[in-house]
Amino acid sequence: MNQQTDNQYIIPARYRKMENMHIVFWLLKDISWCMVWKELAIAMVIPTLTIAIIIAWRTRHIAAELTHNLAIAFWISANSLWMISEFLHFDTMIMWKNFTGKHLALIPFTIGAMILLAYYGVIRPKEIRENKNVTM
Repeated sequence: MNQQTDNQYIIPARYRKMENMHIVFWLLKDISWCMVWKELAIAMVIPTLTIAIIIAWRTRHIAAELTHNLAIAFWISANSLWMISEFLHFDTMIMWKNFTGKHLALIPFTIGAMILLAYYGVIRPKEIRENKNVTM
């Protein structure tokens, strides 16, 4: 279980291994996207996003960690949606007004940004005022 003492966030070894694999999957996804290896790139969305969600869940008791990990999960979602729009050739298709298929990625990108805005604008100042252990 995650522990927080004296403003330190301690990651258990079994969680660190998963976080390291998360980076490997994420890089494989993006390298595959760059190389236009469609099947591998799309397949890597599943473990990359799944691990991001698991990491967010495991850090749910620490507001700073949870909000940043949720932002990462939405970033991966947006990035994956953008990638898929290119692979399935709807990235330049007009969806609404001047918005194309690629612009659909703005939805999860914006959600992630709003989560961070809420943290830095509301939650963190409250933590500081209450003199809690603030990790970020």
